Amino acid sequence: MGSEAGSPPATAPGQQLRALFYLLPPGQSSFRTVEEVPDYVEKSIPFFIAFIGLEFVVSWVQKRKLSGRINDGISSLSLGILSRLPDVLFRSVDLISYIYIWNNYRLFELPWDSPWTWYLTLLGVDFVYYFFHRISHEVNILWAAHQVHHSSEDYNLFTALRQSFLQKYTSWIFNLPMALFIPPSVFAVHLQFNLLYQFWIHTEVITNLGPLEWILNTPSHHRVHHGRNPYCIDKNYGGTLIIWDRIFGTFEAEGAKVVYGLTHPVNSFDPITLQLRPLAHIWNTFWATPGFCNKLSVIFKGPGWGPGKPRLGLPEEIPVITGKEVPFNPSVPAYLNCYAVVHFAVIMDVYTELLGTVTVLFSLCAAFWGIQIMKRITSSKDKDH
Repeated sequence: MGSEAGSPPATAPGQQLRALFYLLPPGQSSFRTVEEVPDYVEKSIPFFIAFIGLEFVVSWVQKRKLSGRINDGISSLSLGILSRLPDVLFRSVDLISYIYIWNNYRLFELPWDSPWTWYLTLLGVDFVYYFFHRISHEVNILWAAHQVHHSSEDYNLFTALRQSFLQKYTSWIFNLPMALFIPPSVFAVHLQFNLLYQFWIHTEVITNLGPLEWILNTPSHHRVHHGRNPYCIDKNYGGTLIIWDRIFGTFEAEGAKVVYGLTHPVNSFDPITLQLRPLAHIWNTFWATPGFCNKLSVIFKGPGWGPGKPRLGLPEEIPVITGKEVPFNPSVPAYLNCYAVVHFAVIMDVYTELLGTVTVLFSLCAAFWGIQIMKRITSSKDKDH
C-alpha cells in the first residue's frame, strides 16, 4: 500500500480534495514512515481559498448576503497563520512526543499497511479528539487556549482557520496511549485528516445531510457547538464522528436559531488580544480568589466556576439570547476596508515567500550541522583506534 504499492501520488489534486472530506481509502493514504506522509494540511490551502470563495457565492445566491465580514475574516486568517508559525521550523509537538513513545515504549506493532490499522486509527484519533475537546471546554486553563476558535461571532469557513497558538502544547498528551501500538506514519495521516474534515463543516450554506447526521459531525451539529445559546453550551464535541456525543450524552440537535461566539464576547479583532486576554483574566481571578483550593479551582474547574458553585458553573448564569444580539462590527470607511484587504494580501504573499525561504534555510542548516556532527563522531572513532 501507499507509495510502495504503486498507488497514485498522495498529493495529486484529486486525492488532496478527497483528503479534505476524509475520503482517501487506506490504499492511497498508508505509508511505511512518517517522512513519506504528505503535508495534507499545507497542500489543502488552495482548496481552502476556493471553498471560501464558493461559500461567498452560494451565500449570496441563497440569502443575498455575504457569508462573512472583512474584519472578522482577516482576524481569523491572522490567528490561523499565528497558530502555524511553530510548525515552520519544527515538527509538530504531537509527532515528536508520539514518535518518542513509539520508539521507546511501544508494547506491540500493528502493521502499517493493514486496512484494519487504518480504520482503528480513524476511531482512535477521533475518540481522543472528542475527549480532549470536551476537557478543553471544562477545564479553565485549557479553555483559555481553545476559546480563540469560538471567539468569532460569524460562522463560516474563515472561522475554521481561527486556531489557537497554545492548544497544541496540551493536546499531544492525549494521543500518547495510541503510540503504544499504532505506527507513527498511520497516526500522522489521521491527525491531519481529522483536522481537515473539520474545515468544511464550518458553514451555514449546508443545512442538513439526512441520514449522515446520525453518524458524522455535520455543519448542523457543529453550528450548535459554536452557539452561545444556553441549549448549545458544551454540546457536540465530535471531530469527524458524532457518535461519541450520542454515546456520552453531549449531543444536541440544532433547534432555535444559533447565535455564535462566546457567552461574553471579547469585542476585538486583534489576534494577540484574542490569544492572551483569557490568560490574563485567569491570572487576575487566581490572585483575587481567596483560599489555596479555590485558587486551584480557578485553573482546573470550568470557566463558569466560582466559590460555592458546581464544577462547570451555574446554567442560569449563561446570558439569555434575545435574538437581537448584534456582532461587534465597528464602522470604518470603505476605502479603509479596501486598504486592509490589499495590505493583508501583500503581507500574505510576503509571509508565504519568507516561510518558504526560512524552511529551506533551516533544512540546509540542519543538514550542515548533521554533517559536522557525523564528522566529529567519525574523527573521534578514528582517534580511539
